[in-house]
Amino acid sequence: MTRKPELSFWQIWNMCFGFLGIQFGFALQNANVSRIFQTLGADVGDIPALWIAAPFSGLLVQPIIGYLSDRTWTRLGRRRPYFLIGAVLTTLALLCMPNSPVLWVAAGLLWIMDASINVSMEPFRAFVGDQLPPRQRPVGYAMQSFFIGVGSVVASLLPWLLAKLGVSNVAGEGAIPDTVKYAFYLGGVVLLGSVLWTVLTTREYPPGELEAFTDNPVDAGETEASGAWRLGAALIVAGIVLLVAIRYYGLEKELYLLAGGLALFGALFSWLSVARTRGMLRQVMGDLYGMPETMRRLAVVQFFSWFALFALWIYTTAAVTSVHYGTTDTHSALYSEGANWVGVLFGAYNGFAAVAAAVIPWMVRRWGLRASHLVNCWLGGVGLLSFLLIRDPHWLLLSMVGVGFAWASILSLPYALLSDNLPATKMGVYMGIFNFFIVIPQLLAASVLGLLLRLFFHGQPIWALAMGGASLVVAGLCTLRVAEPSAQLSAAEAS
Repeated sequence: MTRKPELSFWQIWNMCFGFLGIQFGFALQNANVSRIFQTLGADVGDIPALWIAAPFSGLLVQPIIGYLSDRTWTRLGRRRPYFLIGAVLTTLALLCMPNSPVLWVAAGLLWIMDASINVSMEPFRAFVGDQLPPRQRPVGYAMQSFFIGVGSVVASLLPWLLAKLGVSNVAGEGAIPDTVKYAFYLGGVVLLGSVLWTVLTTREYPPGELEAFTDNPVDAGETEASGAWRLGAALIVAGIVLLVAIRYYGLEKELYLLAGGLALFGALFSWLSVARTRGMLRQVMGDLYGMPETMRRLAVVQFFSWFALFALWIYTTAAVTSVHYGTTDTHSALYSEGANWVGVLFGAYNGFAAVAAAVIPWMVRRWGLRASHLVNCWLGGVGLLSFLLIRDPHWLLLSMVGVGFAWASILSLPYALLSDNLPATKMGVYMGIFNFFIVIPQLLAASVLGLLLRLFFHGQPIWALAMGGASLVVAGLCTLRVAEPSAQLSAAEAS
């Protein structure tokens, strides 16, 4: 019986460095894709439907990649092949996206880009669990948060910085400005280079050696799922009721995806209760049904957290340009100025997140994991709600302080709360399943936010940010239902 050796600072640095590039691409996507859609002629009300591709691809890709990476061993190792494949595909999508000739091409490239990012990103979470002993895992997740912050700051600021350097920031109708094009080109180079750095500088434990470590004794046996049909039946009924409501009341077409998703998962859980196979689908659905209790409670926290974040990513450009810059003309210089300022705001909250990554360990030592996450979620909630009150766009930088702390916390503390409850042999598939509760709220946000804005807020996008703020407040409260693991407290105190 052996334990994993602790890694040095620079070994942890190298193994997490790839996240710099992954987040570089992710930040370019989040800050600029709505702008690209609007530039190519999309109406504000159509943007959520166009964004559905991103979370839907994550829902499909993450558990599959997690399952496969748990069972992979090549000359490059267990997780690193997926880092590299995802990085190459994402780089190609980044090079093509700003050259999209029409809206449907941009929407398809978003699907490819997000799926490719997920191919790289999902194994990185399991990579920390593979490589580090429990005491160092909070350090590993904090290092990932640091690189996420740094990469996002630079990527989000790129169009604004390029405009300051004299690159053209205005394009003709149906064309993407050069500032956005060159930012995406540079993003592809940074992403591929940083992932290659991690692939080439980090070794992985062979399967036999990894299994010999005893730092995670959680049972990895097959889940008993004979009662899963009850959950399946409830989901099928909910899907049918929603489908009838959509048709009867003439609701938004995006809700058909939500209704279909409920029915599909209902059918899968019903099948699970009688399945006798041992393949990938049975394994993933069984582990989803039999999640550890801590993971179930954290799933609720993740749900409300990521609903808020998706509202932020979808609607900030439309909200700031229409309210704080007073224009909806996507081809005007004023709109381009406002859209670039949104990039600055996104860079700012990621910069504050990098600072928060250094502050959060102190918060955990003083208050514990749960209270720290509650405080950070509430700071983010206040930041988003403040968009309703602030009219000078420069003062929105203050709002981004709270959003940055929430972002850093969401990327680290739920994983610190969860890590000791996952079996080492299923680290990848469980991280993929945990990411369901990142993807599902994004699908819900893409499906219902447009409807809620139309019904209650006269289609004004700034109210989507307010709903996101309220969602972060709820996420913080739900954290109190999660048990505070003594092992993690000890790790935090020792770090």
